[in-house]
Amino acid sequence: MPALPFSRSACALASSVALLLAACTTPGSNNSSDSRPQAIPQGQAQMSNALNRISWGVASSTMQQAEALGYQRYLEQQLHPGAARLPEQVQAQIAAMTISQRTVEQLNQELEQRRKDADAIANDDEKKTAQQAYQQELNRLARESATRSLLRALYSPNQLQEQMTWFWMNHFNVHQGKSNIRLLVSDYEEKAIRPHALGKFRDLLSATLHHPAMIRYLDNEQNAVNRINENYARELMELHTLGVNGGYSQRDVQEMARILTGVGVNMGSNTPNVKKELQGQYVHQGLFEFNPNRHDYGNKQLMGQTIRGRGPAEVDEAIDKLSRHPATAHFVSRKLAVYFVADEPPAALVEAMAQTFLKTDGDIAATLQTMFASPEFTQSLGRKFKDPVHYVVSAVRLAYDDKVILNAGPMLNWLNRMGEPLYGRQTPDGYPLTEASWASPGQMNTRFEIAKAIGSGNAGLFKTDGPQPQERAAFPQLSNALYYQSLQKTLSPATRQVLDQASSPQEWNTFLLSSPELMHR
Repeated sequence: MPALPFSRSACALASSVALLLAACTTPGSNNSSDSRPQAIPQGQAQMSNALNRISWGVASSTMQQAEALGYQRYLEQQLHPGAARLPEQVQAQIAAMTISQRTVEQLNQELEQRRKDADAIANDDEKKTAQQAYQQELNRLARESATRSLLRALYSPNQLQEQMTWFWMNHFNVHQGKSNIRLLVSDYEEKAIRPHALGKFRDLLSATLHHPAMIRYLDNEQNAVNRINENYARELMELHTLGVNGGYSQRDVQEMARILTGVGVNMGSNTPNVKKELQGQYVHQGLFEFNPNRHDYGNKQLMGQTIRGRGPAEVDEAIDKLSRHPATAHFVSRKLAVYFVADEPPAALVEAMAQTFLKTDGDIAATLQTMFASPEFTQSLGRKFKDPVHYVVSAVRLAYDDKVILNAGPMLNWLNRMGEPLYGRQTPDGYPLTEASWASPGQMNTRFEIAKAIGSGNAGLFKTDGPQPQERAAFPQLSNALYYQSLQKTLSPATRQVLDQASSPQEWNTFLLSSPELMHR
C-alpha cells in the first residue's frame, strides 16, 4: 500500500495501516463468541449492529428512534413503511430536479427533438457541438437520478425500503451508458422498483418487464416473430427468477423469447398499423409498447407447460409461472441472504426464507422477516463486509446524521473511484455482493482517503457547485453519545489503541471511519 498522505507518528501510521488491511478479512471484535445469540439483539451495542444492517448505517437519530419504539416495532415499521417524510431541505433539493418537474415522457419528447435537430445540422462542427450538448443533458439527468437516490439513502426514515430499492436495482440491473437509458433510469427506479421493493415479487418482476429501461437494455425491442432475440428471455430466467441451475433448458429460453415477442418501446407518438382483428391487443402506455405485429402467436412450451398463443396474456402467464416457481423462491432468498447475512449463507436459513416466499406468494417483507428473526441473522451482525455504496453512505450518515449535505458530487466521485457507481454496472448480473470483490488493498487505501476527507470536514459535501457556490460549515461530531454508549463497545483493543494515538479530532475521526469495524455491518 502506498504511503498515506497524512502526517502522524510512525506508531499510529503503522497501526492504522495494519487495521485497514485487517479490515479485508477480519470482522468486528464484537463477534468473537461462538455461542448462538438470541434472534432479538440484546443491549445497545447489539442494537447498533442490527441497525447497521437494517438501515444504510447507524446514526444517532436512527438509534434514538429505534430505542424509543423498541427494536421489534422499529423493524415492523421498516418492513411495512408508510410514505417517507424527508427533511424539508432534502425535499427541496429533490423538487428542484428536472426529473421531479417533468415526466419521463415529457423529457423524452424534448430530448428526441433535440437529437433530431442536432442530426439535421449540416455544418459538422455545429452538429458535433449540438450532439455533445444532447449527451451532456443525458449525463445531467442521470446524475440527478443518482443524487436523488443518495439523498434518500442518507435521510429517508424508510431505511430498509431504500436499501431494498438499491438491492432490486442491482438485481434487475440496467446500465445507464447504453442508448438513452440515462433518461429512463430515474423513472425505472421511481416507478418500477421503489414502490414494489417490499411488496410482492411478482409485481416487481412485472414492473421491470414492462419498463422501457429493461426492454431497451436487454434488447427486447429487437425481439420479433421470425427474428427472435433471446437476450432478455435468458437473463429473465437466469438472473431475475430461476437462477442458473433453476431447471430450465435452452429450449425454454427460446420459448420465453417467443412469448416476449412484441414487448418493446415506442418513444414517439406514432401508432403502427395493426391488423384489425388484433387492434384490441395493441398497448402503448407511457413509453412501453406491445405491438401485435411483432408477436409470435403460436403456442409455446415453457418448462413443460403449454402457453397458448394469445398476445399480452402470455406474458402475464409466464410471469406468474416464473415468479411462483420453487427455484425462484430459493434463488431470490439466497441472494437476499447473501446481501444481508453472509457471503455463504446457511442452507437452513435460505430454505426457511424460500418456504416463506412460497407460502406468502412472494411477499418480500415476509421473507425478510423470516431472515431478520433467525439466529443466523443475529449471529452474523458486524461480520458482513460493506460494498462501496454501503461504506460511503454509512460513513456520511454516521458523521453528519440528519445534517443535510448540499452536494452529493463527492459521494458520486468516491463510488466511481471504488468501482461501484450507481447505474454503472455494464453486465446484467449487477454488482457482486461478496467481500472478495471489494476488499483489495487498493480499495482499502481509497477508503482511508475517503475517511480522511470526511473526518477532516474537507469532503466538499457542504459546498455547492456553480459560479456562485454556497458553503455551510460542517465538522463531523463522531465522538458523541452514540459512540460512547454503543459503537465503542464494538471496537477491538487494537482499534481503541489507534484512536488513543490520534493527535487531533480530525485524525481521530479518520481513524474511526477507516477502522475494520466500520468496514463491516
